[in-house]
Amino acid sequence: MSAIPSNLSARRLVHTRRVECMGFERNDGLFDIEGRIRDTKTDDSDLLFKTVPAGSPIHDMRIVVTIDSKLLIHRIEAHTDSAPSRFCTEINDAYASLEGVTIGAGFMKEVKRRLAGPEGCTHLTELLGPIATTAIQTLMGLRKGFPAEGESAGEASGVQPHPMIDTCHAWRAGGDVVQFVSRRKQGMPPEEARTADASRLPHE
Repeated sequence: MSAIPSNLSARRLVHTRRVECMGFERNDGLFDIEGRIRDTKTDDSDLLFKTVPAGSPIHDMRIVVTIDSKLLIHRIEAHTDSAPSRFCTEINDAYASLEGVTIGAGFMKEVKRRLAGPEGCTHLTELLGPIATTAIQTLMGLRKGFPAEGESAGEASGVQPHPMIDTCHAWRAGGDVVQFVSRRKQGMPPEEARTADASRLPHE
């Protein structure tokens, strides 16, 4: 990553956080979403219980979430390979409490309700955010778990409303994106649906 052009000050790398998430399709019809968070520093870190050499991970933690095509969590496992203390691993099993929860709008709110403060690990909990969006992107890429073209969310058997609704500003309920998706589900051709959007834009 290059320096911000307007920033002319010299700088030195101190800390690096890497978050990587991957989505896998299993041969049993389920999906594994794997996330990993890794923190390293360019200098030795003198922590309470140990010294971590420069370049070695202070945090190296993983979560594997197994979901179905409706984004329902069937299994979740948390792993702590490196942490500031040996006590950090004691909370890993608490993340199994999310089994049975569906990823979608309000997911992180539910995560925080169950795993806030001493009931969870700050870094593992943060990792669930990108894991959730990776899960949605994985299924969207395969076009699984969503209503078919010409079929509304309510008409699709057992399918909940689109999981992206109300997850951000662009996907707000009643917004342009959701209305476009609704028109597509009603069978409107893509070009006609886009034209309907463009017709509502202010003219210069």
